[in-house]
Amino acid sequence: MPRRTVLVALAATAALGLAGCGGGTLEAGKNLDPDKLTIYSAQHENLTEAWAKKFQEESGIKVQIRYGSDSSMGSQIVQEGDRSPADVFLTENSPAMTTVQRAGLLAPVDASTIAQVGSGYAPSSKDWVGIAARSTVLVYNPDKISAAELPKSIMDLQDPKWSGKWGAAAGGADFQAIVSAILATQGEARTQAWLKGLKDGAKIYQNNIAVMKAVNAGQVPVGIMYHYYWYRDQALTKAGSKNTKLLYFRNQDPGAFVSISGGAVLKSSKHAANAQKFLAFITGKEGQTMLATSDAKEYAVGNGVASDKALEPLESLQAPKVDPYTLNGPKVIELMTAAGIL
Repeated sequence: MPRRTVLVALAATAALGLAGCGGGTLEAGKNLDPDKLTIYSAQHENLTEAWAKKFQEESGIKVQIRYGSDSSMGSQIVQEGDRSPADVFLTENSPAMTTVQRAGLLAPVDASTIAQVGSGYAPSSKDWVGIAARSTVLVYNPDKISAAELPKSIMDLQDPKWSGKWGAAAGGADFQAIVSAILATQGEARTQAWLKGLKDGAKIYQNNIAVMKAVNAGQVPVGIMYHYYWYRDQALTKAGSKNTKLLYFRNQDPGAFVSISGGAVLKSSKHAANAQKFLAFITGKEGQTMLATSDAKEYAVGNGVASDKALEPLESLQAPKVDPYTLNGPKVIELMTAAGIL
């Protein structure tokens, strides 16, 4: 989804938004109160602000939020290094988090916090923790393609017979995370071949919503995206999805990849104890219930917290087993650039 870079300082009774440079990132440290817990967030703004406001009300710890995309926020933290004003980093997908982790900038997450989420929703390193999840899906228009004609695997889409018949938001962090799962499960050579099929045969759209709307309008019969865009539209007007259905690839297919949104504490944090408390809150029962009952339509990953009943059960998705720590965002960008996609 489109991102705006803003700074939000949450007071006990109100939220104040200060506009930053359009399309860019705020200068490191500019307009930040060093006495407040600083969150760099690429997560949904409504959810992040709801979490932060509730945490502040219950803990008395003042919070401020800086927003950006996964890649821009991750790159900014790496550039800032141990001078970063960020205490907490929240992502939509894990490759950006792994980039920051590999730069040696994350502190281990408290073991009690890791224990609050389901098995598989934290990397083997334990340097960050899952806070939400989203599933890869194939959105399709049954007026344009029958169920019997649908691909059996996401890997099938590289076949020339699919040329011009599928859509993807290849430039976005969401799609790049999906490619990172293909790389992790299929290896570099097969990923390169699949990316060639993408370059030669897919129609590229600006974002996941545009992919869904294109399929809905019959511009392409199928598209790759994350599940929650469809469920959010279905819960509202259905204007962008009424002519579509979803296919879950399952069977540990790379197209069944479940992307984990991450939360981490920066090693350089001046408020490390409070940062750990924030992660404990959003992964705990109250924070995960806020997620599950929000309009985000993402999956809750906290133990004992059920996701929105409208969603396909997370345990039924048969996602490939991928250690989030192995997802290599920079390598994916390198391969996609070499393929002429980025």
